[in-house]
Amino acid sequence: MTPTSSASVFVRNTQAGDVDQIIDLCRRVYTTSMPWTEVQLHSHLSIFPQGQFVAIDSADNKVVGMASSLVVLWDDYEVNDNWRDFTDSGMFTNHDPEGHTLYGAEVMVDPTRQGKGIGKKIYAARRELTRSMGLLRIRAGARLRGYGKFKQQMSPEDYVLKVIRRDIGDPTLSFQLKQGFRVLGVVRDYLHHDEESMGHAALIEWVNHQLAARKDTYGRDPKFGKPRKKEDI
Repeated sequence: MTPTSSASVFVRNTQAGDVDQIIDLCRRVYTTSMPWTEVQLHSHLSIFPQGQFVAIDSADNKVVGMASSLVVLWDDYEVNDNWRDFTDSGMFTNHDPEGHTLYGAEVMVDPTRQGKGIGKKIYAARRELTRSMGLLRIRAGARLRGYGKFKQQMSPEDYVLKVIRRDIGDPTLSFQLKQGFRVLGVVRDYLHHDEESMGHAALIEWVNHQLAARKDTYGRDPKFGKPRKKEDI
């Protein structure tokens, strides 16, 4: 029987022995493509082990969620760069220990366990990592999973604005906004093989206000709203 809450779930750093279960999780989440290979996942662990997380159900020791990330020097990138640019084609060999931005390359939760609070625990672990490493922010590309249903009606930019205003909900972006992220802009062709999003993503940011100065929050398209002045989470 599937638990009704995340009470039995805890988050820890990923270990090599988790890779097979992560691959199985990928198959359940991404039904039309495989986002990560075994080689890529082992590369993440070799390069930046503290940035990789799994959510484990202690009842059966099963992986029910995962997150992968790396540190980047933001000045080396453009806001419209795609997933391959930010992750070096998924290998994380561009990880830069001198950077100040944690780049969230992936978060996923078992489809049968979504809405149970597991994602919140994973994001909390990421925020704690950001603070403990003295990083200024988390940035990521939020794939617009619901956009494909609206592609004939509006642009991806208008779709994001409607999600921000809560006129419509997006399975990924709506949750991330509740986790304290704000939209910087829209990246077209972020994941060009992703049918749900038609390749589009919102560039999102969570700011570590314990360290970040006002200048560190610049760079967002003002039409998507003003940056927060303080943390809500």
